[in-house]
Amino acid sequence: MASRLLLDANVCLDFLLRRENYAETKKVFLKVFSGEVKGCVTPAIVHIVSFYLAKYYDRGLIKDMILDLLSSVKVIDCNHEITINAINSRMTDIEDALQYYTAMHHKMDYFISLDKNFIKSAIPNLPVFSPIDFLTAFDNV
Repeated sequence: MASRLLLDANVCLDFLLRRENYAETKKVFLKVFSGEVKGCVTPAIVHIVSFYLAKYYDRGLIKDMILDLLSSVKVIDCNHEITINAINSRMTDIEDALQYYTAMHHKMDYFISLDKNFIKSAIPNLPVFSPIDFLTAFDNV
């Protein structure tokens, strides 16, 4: 079975906007597009991505970009219980906690993020890797 990844907003934005970490994020997305791994996002991530894309593109193009992304990436969500658990967790950033606990609930294998503080706060149940660290680990499996 293919590994399941939760793709953080910063990873999606670096890929879509071809920002600083574009080369690494592109390699992760190519694995998703090929079906080698299964990529997931939350509605909050879609919201964040669409907000930042609006600074660069018109609505029509943004919708097309997000729909293209969602043709290969599945949207997963959390419920009331997951939200309460996330807020009560030891994580200080509520947005990160919501994404992380949603990923754990949906049994993701990896959480891919560029947020160094978030990477440090992960627990063994669900590792948080940068794109480059994920690619290194995944290619060595």
